[in-house]
Order: sequence, then C-alpha cells, then structure tokens
Amino acid sequence: MRWLWIDKIIDFEEGKVLRAIKAVTPGEEQLHQPFDADDNRLPATMPAPFVIEGMAQAAGILVGTATKFSEKVVLAKITKATFEREIGVGELIRFSAELDRLDDQGASTHGLIDVRRRGPQPGADQWERVGIVDLMFGHLDRNMAGLEFPDENFVFSDNFAFLLEDAGLAYLLP
Repeated sequence: MRWLWIDKIIDFEEGKVLRAIKAVTPGEEQLHQPFDADDNRLPATMPAPFVIEGMAQAAGILVGTATKFSEKVVLAKITKATFEREIGVGELIRFSAELDRLDDQGASTHGLIDVRRRGPQPGADQWERVGIVDLMFGHLDRNMAGLEFPDENFVFSDNFAFLLEDAGLAYLLP
C-alpha cells in the first residue's frame, strides 16, 4: 500500500469498532482544486474516492484484527457511499468503522465519516456527520477458486504495522 489515508488510530474495541483520524493538510497532492463557472478557484477539497479509501483502510484494519491477521483481507464491494458535503483543507476527518458481520468468506462493515467542528471554547469541539460508507471485504485465502496468493500480496504493509504500534495495538500483529 503506497498511501495511507489515516493518520492515527484513536479508539479500538476488538471485533467491534475502530476509529481513526486524518488531517487534511494543504500540502497533499491529491487535493482537488475545483473551479466555478467563471474559472475562479474554489477551496481545495478531498476527493470522495480518497475519503472512501480512508474508511476502507480503517475498516480493513478492524477486519484484519478480528481474525488476528490470519487472512489476507481485500475490499470486495462498496455497498453504500453517501456524502452530505465536501471535506476541505484544514479539516480533521474521523473514520468510525463498525464490524457488522464476519465469517469464513469475509466481512461487512458500517462506516461513519465525521469532521471536527471547532467550538468557541477549548474542549468544546463537536463532530459533524458528513458521510456514510458501508463496505464488504473478502478473505483471499478462502477464495472460491482455491487460488493461493503470495505473502507480498498482503494489503497490510509496514505502514499499517506502525499505525497499530502507535495505537498500542502491536500485540495484534502476526
């Protein structure tokens, strides 16, 4: 995996929920700088596919930890992706992934996308719901074709290991 779309895991309940955050900073290459009808630049925004990928990474880690990373987990299907508004530079995204189903073939997750709204006083910040992303994952090692995949095909790279270690979850690594 070349790019991480989450910066930090902030909450984890094994087999239930994983929450992660991503700060949208001005130096990111993937930001979309749209123009209006008069060719005026509008504020830069995070493209929706990258927001979906951030949720897929958070939910994929949740699914992987539920099986102690004994399976190679891959995104199989986006079952729902709705957004109330775009996410801009300077905003903090929170990905909340909940495990709905886990079986031998894969898993399904329900994901909420929130953006932090700064409150007038320190500690008065609130989270605003901006999207829902529900996903299905498959286990490569239990594919119906009986194919075997090499270890280097595994989606969880050293970057994901660092995220788990940083969150105090290194014990979940294989």
